[in-house]
Amino acid sequence: MAGIELRQQQKQLQQLVMTPQLQQAIKLLQLSRIELVDMVRTELEENPVLEELAESGDQTRDAAEGPTAAEMAPPLDESVSAAEPATDEMTLGSREIDWEKYLENYANQAPPPQGARDLSATEDAPSLEATLRDTTTLSDYLLWQLQMTSVTNEEEQFARLVIGSLDRDGYLKDAPVEDLARQAGLDPEDAPEVLKMIQAFDPVGVASRDLRECLLAQVDALELDIDVRTVVERHLENLEKHNYLAIAKDLDLEIEDVYEVAKIISGLEPRPARDFIGEEPRYIVPDVFVHRIGDRYYVVPNDDGLPRLRISSFFKSAMDAGADAREYVQSKMRSAQWLIRSIDQRRRTITRVTECIVDKQRDFFDKGINYMKPLILRDVAEAVGMHESTISRVTTNKYVQTPRGLFELKFFFNSSIRRTSEEDIASESVKNKIKEIISAENPRRPHSDQQIVSILQDNGIVIARRTVAKYREMLGILSSGKRKKLF
Repeated sequence: MAGIELRQQQKQLQQLVMTPQLQQAIKLLQLSRIELVDMVRTELEENPVLEELAESGDQTRDAAEGPTAAEMAPPLDESVSAAEPATDEMTLGSREIDWEKYLENYANQAPPPQGARDLSATEDAPSLEATLRDTTTLSDYLLWQLQMTSVTNEEEQFARLVIGSLDRDGYLKDAPVEDLARQAGLDPEDAPEVLKMIQAFDPVGVASRDLRECLLAQVDALELDIDVRTVVERHLENLEKHNYLAIAKDLDLEIEDVYEVAKIISGLEPRPARDFIGEEPRYIVPDVFVHRIGDRYYVVPNDDGLPRLRISSFFKSAMDAGADAREYVQSKMRSAQWLIRSIDQRRRTITRVTECIVDKQRDFFDKGINYMKPLILRDVAEAVGMHESTISRVTTNKYVQTPRGLFELKFFFNSSIRRTSEEDIASESVKNKIKEIISAENPRRPHSDQQIVSILQDNGIVIARRTVAKYREMLGILSSGKRKKLF
């Protein structure tokens, strides 16, 4: 039986060490522009060494006070991705830096040029007044109408509970009327009358518990024909399926009369809160611009609105205040330097990836979406010498303003669809072709998914019927049965 013994062995390994600085670089790379601005603002508050370079004309004063972002240090090697840093980048924090000499060297340097910032600016930006809006919520509007109505205290309390329980579309689905009545101290037998009063508010049909009740409230308010009310009460399912013959047979009506009733019902509002549905506007600021000058495209990073950072020379005097103060200031300076270099690396990485995308999708920029080529992350990663995970981070929540509109960088990555004779086509182009086919169809005889497959095959695009159905749903287009119009 072999004995157990302890041995000392030396082993040399090469592995990636996730230093705090490297983690920060990766985090910065995947932030959106808005998140990056918020993060920089937070760092400005927490790190006293960091300062924001003024945007005004005090350039002489700024130059004398401290270095700017572009001047902080020699640039990082562009071939190094955030997922695969160089060894010297991983050990930067351990190197001793002569901060006094560092600050002296930059005290007399001029600030960086403003060229890139000026190129990305636009004269068409909306004014501040154009971005302001007065929002009135559905609840506020209904409560205002309630105040104009003569009701008892219990009825008012019940109405307020109902209004507060409405869903996004203006329906009362999740809160039983009887429970709300008991909470308000109202007799449950009186609750339906108060509910009907609320449903007569503007927009008519609000606080309904289902679609049928919502449409009936509108039928009553508009005093529509009895046939309209009967169809809503008894044949909503057949109406949705366009089964007009079944409706005509059951109600003993002419088919033309059913068509007229269906036309009237189609003009009613199934979502009472539609005019009040509005999320807070999401403002998108492009990270890069693509400008076309002649036959060439130029990629310009958008630095407008992004704070320009520098290290303040004010803390130079703190170097002589003692060992503790010196260590604290050096720590903050090292952290500030890493932040500025990481922001600069992020900027250049996004620019390089965008340049590669523009090169590979040149036909799209020249001719339009029908000429977009299949593109995957690996294609760009190999072209720029980065890891696929880095390309994924760079293209997520990053936007580019082009002559053809504003796009997320992810938009340019598409799977390939096989063609019979020509080279493969991008899936985004196929979606656009499906949209064009449906927009050009006869609304009385819409194309089925299988017919769309045949039309695409005539254009040399081989695609399955289930794929057409998937793309159609992604485009928000109804099936042929629901697209069909008989009147």
